[in-house]
Amino acid sequence: MSIWILDTDHLSLLHRENSQLIERLSLHQQDRVVITIVTAEEQLRGRLSVISKASDPKSKTSLSLAYQNLRLTIESLQEFEQIDFDLEAESIYHQLRQQKIRIGTQDLRIASIALANQATLLTRNYRDFSQVPNLIIDDWTRADR
Repeated sequence: MSIWILDTDHLSLLHRENSQLIERLSLHQQDRVVITIVTAEEQLRGRLSVISKASDPKSKTSLSLAYQNLRLTIESLQEFEQIDFDLEAESIYHQLRQQKIRIGTQDLRIASIALANQATLLTRNYRDFSQVPNLIIDDWTRADR
């Protein structure tokens, strides 16, 4: 059984009901399609940031809507198995940092989790993730893949 990890961009597109992504997911119902705990962190930090900004009396953002979106995000994250940033992923992460791979910290953590689990990372971010040695990446939002 293959393991497919949805990067944060693919998870966001899934929430927006990207038809190409939904079609590809339907072809892999027997496989494990998961997210990482790092992706969950990114999603929650984004929602909490909006709540923080909406709490400012000068903000035009609706605080009630910000909290509603936080609840919806929590519910949607529960729909997926979440893979941890475990000791093996942490070890890989430190090795990759020593190689001075120039991608963001969170992306490097996600890549480390994918490598530790011998999983394919589903992302549109080829520019960054292609720098990680031995990382298998794919983009299920493109019709030509």
